Amino acid sequence: MLFMAVSLFTALKSNAQIIVRVRPPRPVGVVIARPPAPSPRHVWVAEEWTNEGGRYVYHAGYWALPPRPHAVWIAGHWRNRPRGYVWIPGHWA
Repeated sequence: MLFMAVSLFTALKSNAQIIVRVRPPRPVGVVIARPPAPSPRHVWVAEEWTNEGGRYVYHAGYWALPPRPHAVWIAGHWRNRPRGYVWIPGHWA
């Protein structure tokens, strides 16, 4: 039952999108410096934007372990919609 409740909340949250007219720029002063990978298995997860409190918040890139063998990180991207831009979050495929 707890799993179902968490799954429902995740599904509802993932459907919420904020439409913006102009894509937000990377914050001023942010320098993207990719540190060395912690291990050969780690994959670089590029910068992301997340929906927090009805606005997009920037998160710098980081190293992550794939959730399963041969998983590939698909980077997030801005998609132009008729009413404006929406952020399509990155995900493992």
